This record gives sequence, C-alpha cells and structure tokens, in this order.
Amino acid sequence: MSQFVFENDLQSVLKLDMPITNAPMPRWQRKASSSSGSGSTSANTSSLTPVKAGNKSLSTSKTPGKTPGKNTKVQNTPSKAGGDRYIPSRNKQQLEVASFLLSKENEPCNTTPTEKDHRKAWSMNLNGYDIDEAKIVHLVGKPLNAPEGYQNNLKVLYSQKTTPASTKKTTRYMSSVPDKILDAPEIRNDFYLNLIDWSSQNHVAVALHNNVYLWNAATGDIVLLMQVESEEHISSVSWIKEGNFLAVGASDAKVQLWDVESQKRLRNMASHTSRVASLSWNNHVLSSGARSGHIHHHDVRVAEHHIATLSGHSQEVCGLKWSPDGKYLASGANDNLVYVWPNVQESRDSTPVHCFTQHQGAVKALAWCPWQTNILASGGGTSDRHIRIWNVSSGSCLSSLDTESQVCSLVFAPNYKELVSGHGYAQNQLVLWKYPSMVKVAELRGHQGRVLNLALSPDGSTIVSAAADETLRFWKCCALDPAKKEKTATKSTSIIHQGIR
Repeated sequence: MSQFVFENDLQSVLKLDMPITNAPMPRWQRKASSSSGSGSTSANTSSLTPVKAGNKSLSTSKTPGKTPGKNTKVQNTPSKAGGDRYIPSRNKQQLEVASFLLSKENEPCNTTPTEKDHRKAWSMNLNGYDIDEAKIVHLVGKPLNAPEGYQNNLKVLYSQKTTPASTKKTTRYMSSVPDKILDAPEIRNDFYLNLIDWSSQNHVAVALHNNVYLWNAATGDIVLLMQVESEEHISSVSWIKEGNFLAVGASDAKVQLWDVESQKRLRNMASHTSRVASLSWNNHVLSSGARSGHIHHHDVRVAEHHIATLSGHSQEVCGLKWSPDGKYLASGANDNLVYVWPNVQESRDSTPVHCFTQHQGAVKALAWCPWQTNILASGGGTSDRHIRIWNVSSGSCLSSLDTESQVCSLVFAPNYKELVSGHGYAQNQLVLWKYPSMVKVAELRGHQGRVLNLALSPDGSTIVSAAADETLRFWKCCALDPAKKEKTATKSTSIIHQGIR
C-alpha cells in the first residue's frame, strides 16, 4: 500500500500542468500589483492567485486569458501608426522663433553693424538670447558630459568640456619691456608726419629734424645719409620694397630719392606746392601726399616723373598706403576722410573707389592686411579714437573699436595675425589686438610721450616705435616660438620650394 502512495506522489510531482506552489510571483501578477496601489486592486489580484493543488482542482487554477492591469491607464505608448516617435516638448515661444528663422533664411542680409548691434540688444532684452545665434531645433537642458578620460578623434559632440587632446597650450612669451632703446634727439612732435621706416634689408631710417639717419639692425652701425637746410625739416621717409632706395619728403615741397649703398642722391623731384607728409611705393611708382590735399604719382624711371594727380582731400594728406597686391591706394587726411583709389597711373585724374566718412578726427594711421589684401585698417585722431576695419571690395565697415585714445599709427603683425596700434594721450602705449576678433592681447607701456610712428621688422618679430619723448623703442613682441619657427623653416626647405638649376 505504501508503494502505491509513493508512486502517486511521484506522479503528481512530475506533472507539468500542476501549479507550482513555492515558485516566485509571475510577471503579470507583479505588474498588476504595482499598477494597482488600492485595496480593491490588491484584493482582485489576490483572488487571481493560484491556490494549492490539495485544496483546488486543476480547472480552477488555469492561467487567465487576459493580462490583468490592461484596463488601467499605465502605458503611454500611442496605439496609432507612427506614434512611437520621440516628440520633444516645445513651448509656443520656441515654435515662433523657429518659424521666424525659417522665414528669414532666404532673405538678403543688408544690415549695417550698427543695426546688428541694435537688433542684438532688442533680442537679448525680449528673448534672453541673440536671435541670430538661435537654433530652429534644440534640446532643453545641458548636454551630457563625456566620461572622464574619454578620447575621440572625431571630437565629442555632446560634451561641453574640451578633452585633453583638444586643449591648446599657450607657450608664447611676450616681454613687457623693450628689447632695445635708442635716443632720437630733435625728433619732431608732429602728428601729421611719418618719420621712421624699416627696410627689407634690415635698415631703419629715422628723420631727426633736418637729418636722416640709417641704423643697421644687424650690426648696430649708424650712418648720416642726408641733411637739408636748417630752416627746413624732413617730413616723411619711405623705403622701396627691395630696400635699396629711400624716398625722403621735406617741408620745401620736394621729394628726394637716395641710393643707400652708395649714399648718393639720385633724383630731386619737385611737383608739390607744400610740405610732403606721406609717401608710399608701388613698384617703380612713388606716391606722395602734401599739405595741399593733393596726391601725386611719380614714375621714378622717367624724366617726366609726375604722371598723375589725385584730388579729393581738402586738407593735409598725412596717411598714404598702397595695398600689398598694388591694386588700391588708401589715403587719410586732416579732413577726417579715408579715400581708396584704384591703380590708374596713366591718366592724369582718377575717381576714388570708396570714400569713408565715419571717422570724426584726422586719419593718419592706415594699414593693409598682408594675408587679406582687401582688408584696410584705419585709425582716427583725438576727437575720434576709433579703429575701423574696412572691406574695400564691398565698401563695408567690418568692425569699429573705441580705443579711448588717439590712434597715431597702425601695423599688421602676420606672425600671430594681430593688429598693433600706437597711441597718444593719455596712455602713450602700444596695444596688440587679435584679428579679426579685435580682442586685446597685450599693452606695451614705457613711452613718456605720444607714439608718433610704428614700423615692423622684415622677419615680423619686432616693432619699433618712435615717440615724442625722443626715443626709439624696439619691442620683440611678435617673435615666433622656436618649435613653430623650426616647423616653418622645414616647410620652406622642402623640394617644392627649391629652385631649378
């Protein structure tokens, strides 16, 4: 008898359709119990729990045909086709901004920098952000940060923090004191004159009253090149691009041409009626600006040197610069105007390409960008104090910066793509600006009088400043790092740059 009881128990254990008494709760029961949360639901769930095999028959412990909890609204997945897409939450203002950005996408942009500033101010006050920098679709909240130490050659697009691989090391050293100081006795404290220039052969020409001196930057030798009569004075000097000829303008309205190697005067050109305060070379053509407001072109190869006259300014032309490609001549004068003239040397008269009237003071400081030949920088005098960047191709003003000081001279430094400005009252300093953002990089102080002129060395590493305190100060503020300099030298000695013998 006991054998039959044992066999019945064994068969009951091996049957697969019998309920499991000690098993964990099924998933549908856990889901129903978690979604309910009320007493009635829990009671309903307990009534659906299978009971022991000894108390109930097999027919009563059948699995329900409908999953409990379906009738409760706990699932938010839409039942419609395509309803499983992620739709970000957008408020009404975001939709209006997106609609505005889409509608203005194809509209022409003819706004001036002043109008852009006003629109940015209105947008910041109304929306809290700049509408020009807004995005049509953007996520709400901050983006996720990459794990610590995460490296990705394609850059981490979802991280706000820069990875170590993308962090730039700033190894540039800039001394706040001049590398060298030279005395310049009797240098004229006249804003309208251009009294220094640095040649491609590393010679600095300095006009001291009625004398012109040459200083060899390599050896330190000083040579007296020429002298005018004591009642006259030198008003401008300018080197030809090759660096072997020097043009000298004087208060007697004449322009002299000197060969510095033989120290002989080659020409004495007379065409102006008043002092020549500015000079600029374009190959064999020398342009001169006078106090009368006229600009003359001189072809130094022929006997009849005066080949053209530019009439536009009403007062003294104190700034004159040819563009690096020789296409345009920029002129600034005491009438607060900046003219851009075309390269028309054959005709006696010429019409300017542009006339910029935004400056409120005399414009002496002019500089062309050497790596963007259509970019011109101009600086105004005491009543203006602004540096303005112009695109001469379109005639637009790209930026305007209030320096809070008289702008006496400008020069571009190509080694670091910066603009260097020399100033007068009240700080008498040099300022380095990062181009094109015009963010101040550094200030160089030391002069006790206003900075009259600036000149850049042939290698672009040093800037010389002539000031009313009768000193020349050499600032080695643009020297390349040794590693960068070695890399540039390696590039220049490649087989592509070698000449064919």
